[in-house]
Amino acid sequence: MQKNWIIGSILLAATLEAGGYKIPEQSLDGMALGAAHIAHTTGADSAYYNPANMAFLDPKIRYLEGALNVVHLPSNEFDGVQIFSPSTVVPASASSEREWAAFPTMQYVHSAQGRWRWGVSLAAPAGMTKRWNSPVQKTFAEKFYLLTVELNPSMAYRVSDTFAVAAGLRLLYSEGEVDSDGVVNGIRIARQMKGDTVAAGYNLALAWHPGSGVEVGVTYRSKVKLNEEGEANLYLGGVGRQYHAKVSVPVPAALNVGVAKTFDDRLTVELVWERTFWSAYKTLDFRYDTPIPPALVPIFDDPKLKDWQDSNTFRLGLTYRWDERLTLMAGYAYDETPIPARTLSYELPDSDGHIFSAGFRYRQNEHLEWGLAVLYDHKTKRTIAPGENINGIVGSFDKGGAFLTTMGFAYRF
Repeated sequence: MQKNWIIGSILLAATLEAGGYKIPEQSLDGMALGAAHIAHTTGADSAYYNPANMAFLDPKIRYLEGALNVVHLPSNEFDGVQIFSPSTVVPASASSEREWAAFPTMQYVHSAQGRWRWGVSLAAPAGMTKRWNSPVQKTFAEKFYLLTVELNPSMAYRVSDTFAVAAGLRLLYSEGEVDSDGVVNGIRIARQMKGDTVAAGYNLALAWHPGSGVEVGVTYRSKVKLNEEGEANLYLGGVGRQYHAKVSVPVPAALNVGVAKTFDDRLTVELVWERTFWSAYKTLDFRYDTPIPPALVPIFDDPKLKDWQDSNTFRLGLTYRWDERLTLMAGYAYDETPIPARTLSYELPDSDGHIFSAGFRYRQNEHLEWGLAVLYDHKTKRTIAPGENINGIVGSFDKGGAFLTTMGFAYRF
């Protein structure tokens, strides 16, 4: 497992689009509704969004869904300066590179066995790619890349005709890379890190359908502590050395509460509150098997304060059954960033976001449905005042955000 310790530092900046760089949109409906998809789930993606709802699907039918998601990340634009020391302040206005990425998702729900029902989802719950080629920014974050894949089997139990519960196991595989290369106080410093890791957690869910078109859903995804170790290549003045390194970091827990109401069997309105417990991310502290050069200690060894904050996301989803074949969907979300101005950095210059989404689903026949969804995440401009940021950043981050497109299908048999 080569250099896998870097995954922890990237992933903790993570868990692309919802405070940090979590990716909650994991199906056609989830993308079209902006992840306002907790209480009212009616297909195979229940296995991911609320596995307790699997208990209320047609017990004789098996459900299968798949989707291809394409992500475009526009440039982040920074206008400001970088303070390396009280006497060293340099212009740092620059734009990050534009990025493209794609990832598949899939969900399956098996037919019921009495009151029990199982399902499984394959998701990409966290990810990012960020590159800076400008001299100042590449000193800290020339390249940051993360891919995370989650296999999530779950089991639901129908307690009554109106209430069900579920539990599941989260199995995560991650791989990532981080490079930086720059000059500080006339000396070249650089790092090259790459690796992968495996971790596990759990998820819990409940669903309550009291009647009159009302549905309530609650889901919880556990915190996962990553105990990472591997190798790191550090360079000082063009001379490099490899070290064995360790770091422990948490993946934060997340709570979702959704309430949906269906009117006249055509229009469904869902409200979702999501709370992500980012306050678990206090510091990032790397430990090496042997001492590293004193000039590198402040950059690569001293604990890095993160002090992230628990964040809220508020979601609204609308589903309208146009006729027996066509269903229209739309969503909006307000997404708080967990990153305080004090510890903001170039690898993730995050800000509060306004998320807009829309899509459709078309029933081709009694077995097959297909559809398309789009999502735009607009990031608000964020300004860092002098003395506000411990990383020496002074100025404004603008633009960035993300465009996502999903093409998906659903099959019942």
